[in-house]
Amino acid sequence: MAVKVKTSGKLLLILLVVGSIFSAKVFWWDKRPKEAKASTDIGHLALPDAPEASLKGNSPLLTLPSSEESVNGGTKINWEVMAWNSQFPLMYSNGGALTTKGSLIDKANLQIKIVRQDDCNKSIADIVKFAQDYKNDSNIPGVFASYMGDGMPAFFAALTKELEPLGPEYQPIAFYAMGKSFGEDKVMGPVEWKKDPKSALGKTCACYLRDGDMNILLKWAGDNGLKVNPDETTYDKDAINLIAANDFLDACNKYITGYKETRKIVKDGKKLNDEITVGVDAVATWTPGDVNIAKQKGGLVSIASTKEYSSQMPNITITIKKFAYDHRTDIENLIMALGQAGDQVRSFNEAKKFAADVSAKVYNEQSGDYWLTYYNGQVEKDVQGLNVPLGGSMAFNLQDAANTFGMGKDGVDRYKIVYTTFGDILSKMYPELMATYPQYQKVVDKSFLQSVIANHPELLAGEAIKTTYSKEITSEVSSKSYQIQFEVGSSVIKPESYAQLDEILKSAVVAEGLKVGVYGHTDNTGNADANQTLSNERANSVKNYLISKGLAENRIEAKGFGQSQPIADNNTFAGKAKNRRVQIVLGE
Repeated sequence: MAVKVKTSGKLLLILLVVGSIFSAKVFWWDKRPKEAKASTDIGHLALPDAPEASLKGNSPLLTLPSSEESVNGGTKINWEVMAWNSQFPLMYSNGGALTTKGSLIDKANLQIKIVRQDDCNKSIADIVKFAQDYKNDSNIPGVFASYMGDGMPAFFAALTKELEPLGPEYQPIAFYAMGKSFGEDKVMGPVEWKKDPKSALGKTCACYLRDGDMNILLKWAGDNGLKVNPDETTYDKDAINLIAANDFLDACNKYITGYKETRKIVKDGKKLNDEITVGVDAVATWTPGDVNIAKQKGGLVSIASTKEYSSQMPNITITIKKFAYDHRTDIENLIMALGQAGDQVRSFNEAKKFAADVSAKVYNEQSGDYWLTYYNGQVEKDVQGLNVPLGGSMAFNLQDAANTFGMGKDGVDRYKIVYTTFGDILSKMYPELMATYPQYQKVVDKSFLQSVIANHPELLAGEAIKTTYSKEITSEVSSKSYQIQFEVGSSVIKPESYAQLDEILKSAVVAEGLKVGVYGHTDNTGNADANQTLSNERANSVKNYLISKGLAENRIEAKGFGQSQPIADNNTFAGKAKNRRVQIVLGE
């Protein structure tokens, strides 16, 4: 016989069931380990070198522009820039925030308004709006923006998606590089990171995610075999953890103000319910962020910067393809003006100071002397007494731009390597946000620069600067071991190791400001003296390979350490294999 349950009994039963479900959720389901986004093994990042053009006084000194605004009736452009010293050629050539009479931009019959915009998302939105408006009215002022070159894959991915409905003519293109970061963009961290990169594991770095400064951290981590946790909401003790910042100055402010946040702990690839509170241990930023840290809190030194990774961060200018093609002559005249401005800034202190004064007016921050100081870069003591290199940028002349885009004497397209390298890394780290990115040849249009070079070869007046290297490495920037395969008991390199050697070569080429240490190590099999000799010979074999591929001999320091520095147990087969290695050190 069926038993009827009273209404009050039904409610009680429902409450018991719901309570059980809720309890199970709170005390079991929510507390179970969940799949966590895996920390990324960045791997070795190989980037090219970047020879600089030096005029050595070949360029004639031009008369400085006036301060009076020009009204020449030429093409109007609104140019959005971050506060970044690599834009000295634009500042000099324009004469002010608005084009002034007698300036190179005025002579090119252009009228440019330079606007500071540190928010990359805002400048992307402005370009999208410009493209939409330009399709309806081709007489409106153009909109340009300048970005960090290694961050462009992410920006182009966002822009191309937004502009796709307008058609291929309205896609964004990059057409020039007026300068680059040459030290000011950097990872600043505790002294311990400098001494032992592995001490960075389990620590944090504040940065603007998926942007150029973060990429410096990624390269340094990759060169030192360190993982990076791409999930800014979790904590992995076996990786460097990222703290998201709104922009490069916010990253610094988070360190200065003692910012903290709570995160879920990751263990063995699982997100636990346990939490940990973390602060900011390191910062990826650029000037004036690095200066703010040094003067307001201190305690951080330069771990790696664009002084070492000298081809990583050119200043890339973009606009909409339709506008550029509608104004081809204007774009080419602009490139010539910027190239000549780079010559002036590189050759004459008067021109450099003028560009710094304009920068102060455009950025509405500090004085011209401030921007001049940190364009040149200098070492200062921070408030804790640590010596810290601050600032450092480089203005490009036409030869530098040609070298950047593969139109120099060696034909190496440096920017293509930078763009694809970091595009691949960001896709690997953030597949849910950037599963792919636009192909280089679709977003970089060299036709304008090619035309200028073909028609004005007299502007290619630079010659390569030769770097002076120390006799021995006394300070390491990065260190990584490679299992280079040799013939048994011999220093003859096996062909299957050539690919690894070519990676080493590319890494050395991008870091052309650093000396390359090639250190050979053996296991303890056999006689110690014989192992010492063999390790010397193997280190020199690697050195000779790198020289045969074009690396300067005075850059390479080759040494053998025999069996004296094992990194694993020589009593096991696996340990012996690890100890037979070639260690590559980039340092000063």
